[in-house]
Amino acid sequence: MPSSDNPAPAIVESQPEGESPALTTRALRQRIRQQEILAELGVSALHGARFDQLLNDTARLTAEGLRAEFCKVLEYLPDENMFRVLAGVGWREGVVGLATIGADLASPAGFALRTGKPVISNHLENEQRFRTPELLVQHGIHRAMNVILQGDGRPFGVLEVDSRSEEKFVEHDLSFLQGAANILGMAIERERHERSLKAALGRQQFLLKEMNHRVKNSLSIVAGMLRLQAREIDDENFTAHFEEASHRIDAIAKAHDQLYRHAEVEQMDVGRYVEAVCKDLDVSIGQCEILVKAQHGFDISTDRAISSALIVNELIANAVKYAYRDRGAGRIWVSVAKAGAEAFSISVRDEGDGLPPGFQPGKSKGLGMRIVKALAEQIKGELTFRQHDPGTEFIVTAPIETP
Repeated sequence: MPSSDNPAPAIVESQPEGESPALTTRALRQRIRQQEILAELGVSALHGARFDQLLNDTARLTAEGLRAEFCKVLEYLPDENMFRVLAGVGWREGVVGLATIGADLASPAGFALRTGKPVISNHLENEQRFRTPELLVQHGIHRAMNVILQGDGRPFGVLEVDSRSEEKFVEHDLSFLQGAANILGMAIERERHERSLKAALGRQQFLLKEMNHRVKNSLSIVAGMLRLQAREIDDENFTAHFEEASHRIDAIAKAHDQLYRHAEVEQMDVGRYVEAVCKDLDVSIGQCEILVKAQHGFDISTDRAISSALIVNELIANAVKYAYRDRGAGRIWVSVAKAGAEAFSISVRDEGDGLPPGFQPGKSKGLGMRIVKALAEQIKGELTFRQHDPGTEFIVTAPIETP
């Protein structure tokens, strides 16, 4: 089928020899207006106008440019061999979006689509090439002009202009109509590509969510197996190590659970995430009460959010292990909040026995504190601590955005 960029010669009903419209002032003004309309449609398409708006604008302005009462964009439905009136101007209520027209050779639009050539008919009542569709008869239409609408390498449908008047469509009118169709065709191609991209993106997001769900389940199984293994070992030191490892794995699993439940995978609300991790720890630790005050509504990268949650996990574990070593139970306060416009802070405070004299986080030999120090550096954060009466508070302050 010929491309709309190089249209085949129009099929025009025969006219008496020598008959041609005079190039009057009115005709010149009409040609100028047609060029203005094509420029207006082109700018609108380039600026990314909504597809439905561009359809309506094309129908309205095309009718204006040809001094016609009616215009319609016909979408070809190959499975039904029909056209659907997708957009239009001048038609009675209930036509646009609902009415259909046959796409066979017996209609002007079908004739244009099947022959691959534009069609001009100035006397539909005398046509021998095709019948006049009932829709045109009902609206008293005497003349019609059709061009093919191309879209993404295949016909999308037909752009048709119809009129009740006794004037005549001429070759110059066809050039204008074809120009409008070309602009709309480019928009149709863009719309199809955007739909394909959205479908592909939707599929990718679904797969990512499914992957995060499965990773979360797998990590939860591993954490559960470690807890079971801990119960089988008759050694408190080994049991504690297994329990700590299971909590670390649970914290990472909770991140994948958060990613599964939300569309965003590159950013995460760190406050909500830490809150969820602490809720799980509160249940699993048992002997200590964890009180969380987490500010919601600011996101950091997913990797840094996971590191932040692991910091909280380690500091809570240290408080349980050392701060309340002789008491067996106590309260632990966890806070996550913005620190100014560009940073956030994480703090974990206890009411335990305090730190040993001369304690320095960077020189601690304990695994938990070494992990906290390494994770703080990973998120470009600064680790500090404060002595309270009673207890200790560890604070990590880090930038929201990676420097």
